[in-house]
Amino acid sequence: MKVQRALTIAIGTMTVGLAVFIANAQQQEKKSPSAQPMSGMSDMHDEKMNERGDHVMGFDHTKTTHHFRLLSDGGAIEVGANSSQDTESRDQIRMHLGHIAKMFAAGNFKAPMLIHDQVPPGVPTMQRLKSDIQYKFEETEQGARIRISTNSPEALQAVYDFLRFQIKEHKTGDALEVG
Repeated sequence: MKVQRALTIAIGTMTVGLAVFIANAQQQEKKSPSAQPMSGMSDMHDEKMNERGDHVMGFDHTKTTHHFRLLSDGGAIEVGANSSQDTESRDQIRMHLGHIAKMFAAGNFKAPMLIHDQVPPGVPTMQRLKSDIQYKFEETEQGARIRISTNSPEALQAVYDFLRFQIKEHKTGDALEVG
């Protein structure tokens, strides 16, 4: 009888604790305007990546659009402000991509490693073959682009691997095939 009563009390306590936990979680979700439904690890991964990206890049990803293009001789990284009136984001994009073009040319890929919390595919080869890859910074109306080009088949494959990873991670919807 004592064991049954103790078991009933324990189950009741756990049920109350679970109800409090669920209520607190629901309340937190209502308080946070940027809260996304936690449908799985992917949502949490995306949120963490975007937080790291905003910090590393110096601009808000929600005010900008990224594109990663695969081209016959390399590719392009393009970022633009969503609003033509958002000159602050435009200027931050230009500053960041100008800096990134110089870093990549020197074989420094710390920024994408910090954003993605891993070494993106293609990076080790791009670092090793850095003298075979050109990174040209260009301003666009809404931001900037880094045009990546190479004549080396091995470097080209590494650039494609790197850009495909970016397309998938940032969920840009850009083509995964050379266009």
